[in-house]
Order: sequence, then structure tokens, then C-alpha cells
Amino acid sequence: MRFEASSMNSSTRRNRRRKKASVQGLYDLCKVVFAECGPGIVPSQEDVSRLSSYLEKLRPEELGLSPSMPYFRHKDSDSSPPPVNYLHIYQCPKFSIGIFCLPKSAVIPLHNHPGMTVFSKILFGSMHIKSYDWVPSSQPSDESSTFMNGEKRLAKVHVDAVFNAPCPNSILYPETGGNIHCFTAITACAVLDVLGPPYSNEEGRDCTYYDAYPFSSFSGGMSVPSEDGEYAWLRGRTQIPSSFKLDVSEYEGPAITER
Repeated sequence: MRFEASSMNSSTRRNRRRKKASVQGLYDLCKVVFAECGPGIVPSQEDVSRLSSYLEKLRPEELGLSPSMPYFRHKDSDSSPPPVNYLHIYQCPKFSIGIFCLPKSAVIPLHNHPGMTVFSKILFGSMHIKSYDWVPSSQPSDESSTFMNGEKRLAKVHVDAVFNAPCPNSILYPETGGNIHCFTAITACAVLDVLGPPYSNEEGRDCTYYDAYPFSSFSGGMSVPSEDGEYAWLRGRTQIPSSFKLDVSEYEGPAITER
């Protein structure tokens, strides 16, 4: 009996600890973590760790999310990628919270996060992520000014791998950590995103999409900056890729109380 009671108490304590993770708790923590932050200003390492640890605890059901929802089904038979659905949870000038819902084979094209610190958690499913950081010493070449009417710049691959939930959170910083990335859904999957600060056209933080080209395509005989990674040329697009369809839907999970 003592063993059973001890096991029950231990299980109860674990459940209580886990239930502390909620969308309300995430909002409350983000208010603290991003309070003194802004474009290009990263939270302290302690706050980054606190927020990342909190996200680790969150489960799809605590966000009112299930793989059986229609966002994760796609019946069209054409060969184009299925649309992605974004569930908008919350946004203020300091941060935003939302969930990207990707059916199998859906793609979020290569894009950036100017001046932002981004926390991404794969809630369920399997996803391929490829991300880049700019090479600091690289500058657009003369050729790039005329190439496809846009500039190109050298970037280094930060991540090129498949991630299966549950897995560690991804943290992107304004200049490092894979600030430019793309997602491809291997299976239906959901990604919780926290951005600090959020995108803002008025403040010059618009989202830019990119095309990627092998380093050899435009190296002009120049050598790779170092042998410890893969490099590519990225060119900003003037328009969102036509194959990318993003629908914004109302979030119907647990509500947030602003305070």
C-alpha cells in the first residue's frame, strides 16, 4: 500500500507540473521575456532558456489542437503543394504567438525574420527544415544587381535535416541560428511559433522570400569561405512564391486573458 500511494502521489505531482503549461501561461511568460526587447534586441540567455523550457512542456491538446482537424487534410489531387493554415493566437507590438498547420507535402518557402528572435516548436509530425545565416563578410556582387532583377548574397547552411516530434525547440536569432529558413511537411504537422517582435510593414520588418542557388552557380572562381559547411547564394524575391498558399483561420483553442 505504501508503494502504491507513493506511486500515485508521484504521478499526481507529475500531472500537476505538466498541466501548468498552457497558452495563458505562454502569454504571461512572453510578456516578461520580451518586455525590454525590440528589433535586433535578444532576450537574456536566462529568459531564452525559460521560454524554451516552457515550450517544451506544451502539448497539442493544451492548445486545443489535434491531427484529426481539417487543417491537416488535403484532398486535391494536383501536384502543387497543399495550402498551409495559420492559427493566429495573439499579437502585440512586442511579440506574436501562432500555429502553422501543414498537411503532408505542404511547404513554407524560404523566408527571413528581420530583427527577430523566433522560438519554433514542432507539436506533432515530421518536418524537413533547411535554414541559412548570412555570411557577414559577403556583399552583393555587380552581377547580382542585374541577375533576375534582384541581388544575391552568400549564405551558409545552418540546418538541413528532418525533425520528428517530440524534438528540441528551434531558436532563431536576428543574425544567427538559421534566421532564414523553409519548412517541408514529411507528414501532417503543426508548428507553434513565438516571434519577438512580430512582423511589421510599418516598422520595416516585412517578410522577404528567397530563391537559393548552389555556391558554384555564381562563385566566379572564388573559393568557399571555409570548408566547415555548405554555402549557397540567396536572392530575395519581389513577390511571394505563387505555389505558396496561406490561409489564416480563427484560433479556437483555450483563450488568452490579457493582463
